[in-house]
Amino acid sequence: MRTSPALPSPTTTLSRKRHAPTLLVIAHGSRDPRHAATVQALVRRAGALRPGARVETAFLDFNLPSVAGVLDRLAAEGVRDVVALPLLLTRAFHAKADIPAVLRQAPASLRIRQAEVLGPSPLLLATVERRLYEAGLTPADKSTTGVVLASAGSTDPEAIAAIAETARELRRTGWCSVRPAFASASLPRTGEAVRALRGARGVRRVAVAPYVIAPGRLPDRIAAGAAEADVLADVLGPSPELAALLVERHQEALRAPERLAVAAG
Repeated sequence: MRTSPALPSPTTTLSRKRHAPTLLVIAHGSRDPRHAATVQALVRRAGALRPGARVETAFLDFNLPSVAGVLDRLAAEGVRDVVALPLLLTRAFHAKADIPAVLRQAPASLRIRQAEVLGPSPLLLATVERRLYEAGLTPADKSTTGVVLASAGSTDPEAIAAIAETARELRRTGWCSVRPAFASASLPRTGEAVRALRGARGVRRVAVAPYVIAPGRLPDRIAAGAAEADVLADVLGPSPELAALLVERHQEALRAPERLAVAAG
């Protein structure tokens, strides 16, 4: 007589969830409600790629739940291991200072590893191109289109250098010309970069590609600066490539616990 395999008890399933590393995605936050909605949509899409894994979202400012609040709740529920993933494109002040500071205040029972920021990655370039094509361009337009890669901006030299390198990598995929621009803190502004591309050799049209994850005040400033462009793409948002990148950074952190360990307590 064939017997059915024993199913795990609810207690066993709960124990596994408690002890499996939880992915905590940490976003900056914004007063603009579109920001949190976009972040939540992205995290849901990433979570769908990891069935059974626990994925949480927290915000540094403006939105709830806060990072400290989520960490306290996880500890109270018996969670032991957390991978904290900054929802940031570059290693600027938030990744270097703000997030480590709040993680160091977490309950001592938590073992926390901070994952790397999202950029650089070919998956980000793929998301930028996806948004440009959704805005009406085609691969056939690449050789005659100049692109303004417009980011939020930073005073951190490492972050500025990373944006410049991303623009160069995007140019290597076949676009006629790619120039970085910034909504704040750095120059040039989006409108200046659009006008500069108008005079570039071989450029027949100019497209602005916001290199930001979610809508908000600075992305709106990018859109305003794109008034003289021919094409304005959408923010990166909950694209399949970006969701896959979240999972990739999570897995990398799990494979390198020593390098990414964050002391709690």
